[in-house]
Amino acid sequence: MKLAFTGKNVEVTEALKDVTEKKLSRLDKYFDKDVVGNVVFSVERNWKVLEITINLPGTILRVEESSDDMYTSIDKAVDVLERQIRKYKTRLQKRYQSGETIRFENVMPLEEEGERPRVVRTKRFGMKPMSVEEAILQMELLRHNFFVFMNAETDEVSVIYKRKDGNYGLIEPEF
Repeated sequence: MKLAFTGKNVEVTEALKDVTEKKLSRLDKYFDKDVVGNVVFSVERNWKVLEITINLPGTILRVEESSDDMYTSIDKAVDVLERQIRKYKTRLQKRYQSGETIRFENVMPLEEEGERPRVVRTKRFGMKPMSVEEAILQMELLRHNFFVFMNAETDEVSVIYKRKDGNYGLIEPEF
């Protein structure tokens, strides 16, 4: 796996790089070819945050873990990534029954855990065109983490969401 390291509010030491590469190298057995991964170390309010993004053909695996120790964050992130790979592998096997992206012989299938999640509620609501600022206000009034609205500037359906850092994100469709 080819990794690119960056640090936000923290210096990326050789020790951090070495430990991260060693831990992530145990995931190499799941991939046919070298894949590219981005690792971002950051410190936010005394929390050590680690983001790992792995670009696979057809999908992106991403994990963000935080703890009071960077090495603990690394361990937690690698465990979550391994679970995501197994989940992705199971989905691919069911869909295509081929192993072009991941070598399946090294991946143990996930045990089916009771009932699968299902849609338990459908909500319908009328959309009137509104600005992004109006959508943020509406989202805050409803005390939701996201809000779907008709963007008055683009005449497209958009999604505004609250980020962990307290700011907002806007998702706009691209056709």
